[in-house]
Formats: sequence, structure tokens, C-alpha cells
Amino acid sequence: MPTALLSVSDKTGLAAFARGLKRLGYDLFATGSTLQAIEDAALDVQAVSELTGFPEMMDGRIKTLHPGVHAGILARRDKQEHLDALAEHGLRQIDLVCCNLYPFVETVLRPGVTPEEAIEQIDIGGPAMIRAAAKNHEAVVVVVRPQRYSEVLGALNEGTLDQRARQRLAAEAYAHTSAYDAWIAAYMRRDERNGFPAEISIAGLLAQPLKYGENEHQKAAFYRLGPDPGGIGGAEQVQGGPPGFNNIQDASAGLALVTDYAQPAAAIIKHMNPCGLGIAGDTATAYRMAYESDKVSAFGGVVAVNRPLDRTTAEQIVQIVTHVVIAPDVLDEAKDVLARRKNMIVLAAQPAHPGLFDYDIRSVPGGFLIQGWDRAGFDRAAFKSVTRRAPTEAEWEQLGLAWIAVKHVKSNAIVLFKDGAAVGVGAGQMSRVEAAQLAVQRAGERARGAVMASDAFFPFPDGLEVGIRAGVTAAIQPGGSMKDADVIAAADAAGITMVMTGRRHFKH
Repeated sequence: MPTALLSVSDKTGLAAFARGLKRLGYDLFATGSTLQAIEDAALDVQAVSELTGFPEMMDGRIKTLHPGVHAGILARRDKQEHLDALAEHGLRQIDLVCCNLYPFVETVLRPGVTPEEAIEQIDIGGPAMIRAAAKNHEAVVVVVRPQRYSEVLGALNEGTLDQRARQRLAAEAYAHTSAYDAWIAAYMRRDERNGFPAEISIAGLLAQPLKYGENEHQKAAFYRLGPDPGGIGGAEQVQGGPPGFNNIQDASAGLALVTDYAQPAAAIIKHMNPCGLGIAGDTATAYRMAYESDKVSAFGGVVAVNRPLDRTTAEQIVQIVTHVVIAPDVLDEAKDVLARRKNMIVLAAQPAHPGLFDYDIRSVPGGFLIQGWDRAGFDRAAFKSVTRRAPTEAEWEQLGLAWIAVKHVKSNAIVLFKDGAAVGVGAGQMSRVEAAQLAVQRAGERARGAVMASDAFFPFPDGLEVGIRAGVTAAIQPGGSMKDADVIAAADAAGITMVMTGRRHFKH
């Protein structure tokens, strides 16, 4: 008679799975609360101590760490000496292990959790059983996810649980323990402020497979960091079909941009760059300003706002083709309006929580890069006016809005801002002069009286002079070029004001 050992934290579907195993002729053994749950379902089950001949102890810390469990799991069925050892010591073969782990992640994400509470949720016996069963997967079925219960029961009943299927379950088991350990490691280094560990793992939970990646020939999937990470990973879909790889990237860029503003803000994103951005007293006005920034590029874009989406704003958005809308919330009054564009994806997402995996991660062939997020904002007190003329209060306000905006534009980046709107954006150019030319071209007559922001210093006066000729009255840039004196002289000669921040915002 085959033997199954069950020890689960997540009791979802447990009773039905245990009942199915009993129908297949399995003897059931279980630990602690799992034993109680199976008994409550009126099923015949024995305590794990019947396998070990040893009681649970130390508040449950010691339950399964015993040869009565691990020998039964690890014994190779094709080695007679292994089977003889089991018989000699009166131990049973264990043919199926169903185990998922203590709720460490849910515990450490709870507000106010103490280190002692977190430590007690580090599972020891569970990962050991899972890894042992996965190692011996040719003989032992290992199940870590309730979503697999029905599939496993069906395959066992039909005799179709072949070696490939067992190997897939083993891979899933190792991924489960690996992700668990990644969370524990991240929690243990939570107070570290400098440097990066010698080894690092990132625990992702599959949110959804994607139809394809950036292009149709690329496979893709979306993973979130934990059960409720906020941001795109925690977004609720209000309407529309499944978002694609590019939809998610653009929505993320839009959410990050508008979240950086305290005032009502609306952005229209194309290819992870803002083609429109408006800051105003209400969302509807901000969206109108963003749309008017570049009406042509707005077609087929992604809209992000930083206030609950209301009906007035929704009425404007549905006037043109928009692929995705993302907001902190979508008011009921807006939903029937948005439904006019049935294929438009609508997401409700709060800003991401600074969690245990609070990294900006980029993959490269053969490795990946990790850095902290660029959360530097506008700090007027730390910035320096370097020209003969200092900015007016109105110019300081626009310079602040422009400096936040340029942080979210791909380098080389130039943004022209006027009356609360990004009237010209030059993004991702190899030359800073060309970025300035593109921003001025897009702004047209709106460049006159605008302010100019550059994500990195002007290496020569030529980029600034493009803006001066177009009529900008103020500029903000990091400074630090060997030609700073020449750039300042060009600003003074034109009678414009310029601020240096001492901080750049490259975005590659």
C-alpha cells in the first residue's frame, strides 16, 4: 500500500486531495494542523510520529527531521541495499510528499511584525522534505502547490504520471524552496544600507504568462514580487484583455512618472517615454494638457494619472485610441465611459511598496545589473542658480516640474515645460544637441517662454543655445562639464537664468 506524507501551511483543497489519495489506496500520514484538518474531514490519517516513533517537540520545531521520514523518502527503489536498510530498521517507503511552507512571506509583510515572529516562520523540516522528495522524484511524487492537486490525482488514477511529469513537479518544488530562501535572505539583510551580497536571488511569483514579448517571436511572462507588492505587480484589472509585455512596461513607466508629482498629474506614454505630461489642479485638466503636448503621438498610447479616474477625465480619454489606462483607482462613474473602448486595458494600481526586493534590475547576456531606484526629486534648497539673473518664482515652479519629468525620459533627454505641461520632449538621442532640437521642434511656438531641463550636463553651449534661440527663459541641468563656464556665459549673454543641480538623471 503506497504511503503519502502531508504537511501543508496552505490548507486550500487539502481535504479533497486527501480524499482522492485515500480512494487511490494511499495510507495517509500528516503533521500538526494538517493532521487535524484531515481528521476534521472524517478521513483516516495517522500522525507523523507513527513513522518516526518520536513525538513532535520544541513547539513543533522538531517533527519530520528523522530517518523515519527522510529514509522513507530518499531510499532508491532500484537499490536493494536501500530497501534492505528500510526493512532492517522497520521504516516505510514514502511514495508521495505534499508540502508547502510556513507563511514566512505573509508574516514579514505584516506591519509591525517583530524579528522573533519572523524567525518562528522559517520552516526547516518542510524544505528538507521537499528537497529530498524532489531529489528522489523518480520514485516519490512531490506536490507543493494546491493548484496541482487535481492534475496529480488524475494522473495517478490514469497511470500517466510519467518521469517527465515527475521531473516537472520536482522543478516546481525546488523553485518553491528557492523562492522561500530568497525571501528569508532578503529579510535577514533588511537593515544593510551599503553594498550588495556576494550571492543574490530574486523571488518572483508568476502573475500571468504573456502572449509574447516585445515582438511576436519572443516568449514572455510577468512575475510579481510577493503576494501584494503594489505597483504593476499588485494592479487590479478593471477591463480589457490580457496586457502584453509592452503594455506592462509602458504602464509601469507612466505610473512611476505621475507618482513622482504631488499635484494631479496625467501622462501619455509611448515606448516608455512621455509624449505628453500635464500638471494641474484636477486630473481632467492635466489630461487635456498632456494630450495637447503631442496630439499625434498620443494616438495608441498609455495613459497614467495619479488620482482616482473620474468620469470627466474618462470622457476625454476615450476620444482617441488608447491601449492602456492606469490610475490609483477607477471610480464607478468612469467605468461605463471606459467600456465604450472595450479593448482598452484599464488597471487600478497603487504605488509599489518599498519591499525586501527593492531593486531596479536589468538583465544582460550572462548576468544582470542591480541598482537602487532613482528616487531623487526636486530639492530647491540644494540646487544653485549660477547665472547673473536668478529664476523668478514662476520659473522655479516650472523648473521643478521639468526636473522631475526629465528623470523619466530616456537619455539623452531634454524636456521643455511651460504652464504645467511638457510642451516638448527630446528622448533617447545619441547627441544632446539633437535631443534639444527635437524638443524644440515638438514644442514649436510653445517653446517661447518655456523652461528647459537636461538630464545630464551640457558638454558645450550648443545644446543650450538651441533652446535659447527657441525662446526658453530658464534652464536646469546637473553641471559638472569642463565647459560649464562657457555654458553659463551663453546663458548670461542671452539673459536667461540657469540652475545647476549637481545630480544627473541618466535613464538608459
